[in-house]
Amino acid sequence: MTPLKTLLGATALVALAAPSLAQEVNLYSSRHYDSDDALYAAFTKATGIKVNRIEADANELVQRMKAEGANSPADVFMTVDVGNIARAEAEGLLQPFASEVIVANVPAHLRHPDNLWTGLSQRARIIFYARDRVENPPRTYEALADPTYKGQVCIRSSSNVYNQSLMAAMIEVDGFDAAGVWAEGIVANMARPPQGGDTDQLRGLVSGECDIAVANTYYFARALAGGVSGLSAGVDGIGWVWPNQDGRGAHVNLVAAGIAANAPNKAEASALLEFLVSEAAQEQFAKTNNEYPVLSGVAIDSQVAAMGDFKPDTVTPTSTFATHAALAQTIFNAVGWN
Repeated sequence: MTPLKTLLGATALVALAAPSLAQEVNLYSSRHYDSDDALYAAFTKATGIKVNRIEADANELVQRMKAEGANSPADVFMTVDVGNIARAEAEGLLQPFASEVIVANVPAHLRHPDNLWTGLSQRARIIFYARDRVENPPRTYEALADPTYKGQVCIRSSSNVYNQSLMAAMIEVDGFDAAGVWAEGIVANMARPPQGGDTDQLRGLVSGECDIAVANTYYFARALAGGVSGLSAGVDGIGWVWPNQDGRGAHVNLVAAGIAANAPNKAEASALLEFLVSEAAQEQFAKTNNEYPVLSGVAIDSQVAAMGDFKPDTVTPTSTFATHAALAQTIFNAVGWN
């Protein structure tokens, strides 16, 4: 069965269960992947509900929803991380969903405790290293700050929300003071000032500019598939570590979505969220963008599978990535992590 036919089958139940739904749902999304087109096309074909996408930076979308107020046409707000969807939550821009399907399909630690948003896919942030230059790579996030690795680490700017969430997790696990010492150690170990995206950190391993890098797994999986300039040709020389496997597990962020507070099409918004956590849609997330599904039992992409199994952090609540965001920025500023 083709992915599209599979998706159509998954959404058939939505169409049967809600024949009186309106003809559109307005999605405000900071996710920009052409591969998602098949998801929304299948949803529309099966339900008759057209998905109108407004794509922009998450902060821009939050400001837009605030400015639109009660007249906002937004039905669903989607981000590629927990931090930004939590900012929408803090601004009162989300409302709880009431869906047995989402509660059944998505584990509690991957949802907001009051159901203001749900995770749609998972993104592990791990440690990569140059095999020929690093004999004993760090095995934990904490070890990245060890003076042994002075001048070796490439990592993104503190303005990057993935690093903000990682820092927030460190605060939750180790406490504010210890997290500050850790961040200071990371700065001391940087091979260069933070620059570029995750792919650029991995390219630094190939070029020799750095020996250790921190990046989300799907960037490396894309390189394994081939065609990533300055990276794919050198992937054989890159090793990886799933951090903290003897403890809490590897840090995982989420693509997340929630129903807008003033959603004019609330039922349609709920139908879309339920569809996105269905088995077929979860397979699409996994196979087309090298992400990990939130629904258990769903197959992952072959390139992702090649990286092996790992223990994710299911102990640290993802909601703390947002509650500690301000503290995380305080630490970044204090230690000079630009």
